[in-house]
Amino acid sequence: MEEKKQAKKIEKKNEKEKIDNEKETKGKPAEAKPEKSEEKKPKEEIKKEKKKKQEPKKPKKDFAIVNGKGLGISTKHAINICRFIKGKRLDVAVQDLEQVLKKKKAIPFRGEIAHKKGKGMMSGKYPEKASKQFIALIKSLIANANANGLELEKIKISEAVANRANRQLHRFGRTQFKRTHVLLKAEEIKFNRKKK
Repeated sequence: MEEKKQAKKIEKKNEKEKIDNEKETKGKPAEAKPEKSEEKKPKEEIKKEKKKKQEPKKPKKDFAIVNGKGLGISTKHAINICRFIKGKRLDVAVQDLEQVLKKKKAIPFRGEIAHKKGKGMMSGKYPEKASKQFIALIKSLIANANANGLELEKIKISEAVANRANRQLHRFGRTQFKRTHVLLKAEEIKFNRKKK
């Protein structure tokens, strides 16, 4: 009961204050308003100020990363492709993998596999499905590098790691799907020149 009474008193006070304020503003003579040109700023300046307020400064990254989780490719193929593209520029890596799709260039494999033509290669294969996945990942890496403000001519793939993921079962649990996690990292090239 007491709370209701207090709430009503507060409402009445607020209403009285509003009425008093309105009376005071009506009784006063109108003050000379400043000219519109002095009062308002140009629209362009207002937009610039808003943009400055909205955009927080991001710390600049000198690398770009892309993660492929649970890709449906062979882990063995992914490991060999990682070894093949590591240390290459992004555009060169995409071109090489597109040649693999056309079966013009083989990816070097280790083990007892058929011999292929190529410089410094004993045996190799043309893993098409894995190459398509890697091309998509590298294109995503290029987009991430652009977002981080890196120059594409100066960055190379510094890390390329493929690991086995949790393997999903086929129906009736007799066989398993192939699943692989892939991590690609690109960094700017830093030249270490020794002075003589």
